Formats: sequence, structure tokens, C-alpha cells
Amino acid sequence: MTLPILHHCEGARSFRCLWAAEEARFALNLKMWAFPPRWFAKEFKDVNPLGTIPAWEENGHLLTESAAICQRIAAGTSLELRPDEPDYLPYLNWLHRSDATLTFPLTIVLRYTRLEPEERRLPQAVDDYKAFFMGRAKAIETELEDGRDWLAGGRFTIADICVGYAVHLASSFGYDAELGPLTQSWYQRLKDRPGFKSARQRERDNRPDAPSAPL
Repeated sequence: MTLPILHHCEGARSFRCLWAAEEARFALNLKMWAFPPRWFAKEFKDVNPLGTIPAWEENGHLLTESAAICQRIAAGTSLELRPDEPDYLPYLNWLHRSDATLTFPLTIVLRYTRLEPEERRLPQAVDDYKAFFMGRAKAIETELEDGRDWLAGGRFTIADICVGYAVHLASSFGYDAELGPLTQSWYQRLKDRPGFKSARQRERDNRPDAPSAPL
């Protein structure tokens, strides 16, 4: 049986998928690319015509959405919530909020602080989308106010992985220090997990030869 292939860039949102795989002990082939691959490796378009990371190849199918890939990896494990569990609907909402609401504004920050040449950088866009992220990240703090350690179901799930990646990306800009104390404690719990640490080590051990743009 051919293992699925995860196409990944260090620090990119595909880290969600690698982290989920490490937590679930899900066997896969890891293919690392310089970020963004559509700049550094034109042949990546042969894998994913969108040119985006992640890309997941399995049994002739291509998945390109990180939360969807996490759902595939988590199927049948404690990392997912089932429809008969009380927190199932909030769990689904966190999965989709993780990218559409929390990661999206940070991609604008990334573009206009690190990816665009100096003359095309837009400080006003950076400030506006930082505020966008910080305002919406308050939902994490609110969710943790009742003393829960994790976002849904009373246990660690891919909801924590997917939302946690957004905070992890925010930390690369130093924004995590401005989040609420409960959110900061939750993020520390995530970083302390063996699965998080092993995913970070695995991506470091498999860095591509070509340099990446700063992420």
C-alpha cells in the first residue's frame, strides 16, 4: 500500500497536517519544499495547480485544505469529535474558524512584512490585519474561561491543532505576547506536547536545499 504524501513547507499551514500525523502516529511520506514553492520550484504546479501548500496525495486524490487533511488524519482517533458528542458543532466551527477567520489575516501580515519587496510593503495593511486577528482571537480566551484545557470535547483534538497553528503563526510576529493569559497558557500546553515537538523536529530534519522566504 502506497503511503499518502504530504507536501510541506517549514512553518507553513501544512504544519497542522504534520502535527496531526505525529499525534495520530499516522504514517506518511513527507516532501519538503522551499516556501513558497510556486516561486522556488515551478514543478510544484505539477503536484498542485493552485501552487499552494499543503498538498496531500492519496489514492489518486489531491487535498489542498489543511483542516480537511487534519480531518482525514484524525478519522477514527481521539483527535476527532464524532457527531454524537455534545461539542461536535463547536468543534466543527473551530476547525473552519481556524483558517477562514484566524489564519487569513495573518497571511496578509506575512505578505506585506516579509514576502513583498520593500517598496511594495504596506504598514497600514499590516496594522489593520493584525487588529483583525487580535479581535477575533479573543474568542479563544472566551472559550477557555470556564477552566477547560482544550477547545472542544474535554480533550485535545485537531481543533486545538488547527487553531493552535494560527497562534503559532502569530507568534512569529510576536503577537502571542498580546493575547489573553488563558490563550497564552493553552498555547504553551500545545508547544509542550510531544507531537508538536516531534513535528517541529521532523520538518527541521527534512529542510530542502533551497532557501525559503522568511515565514
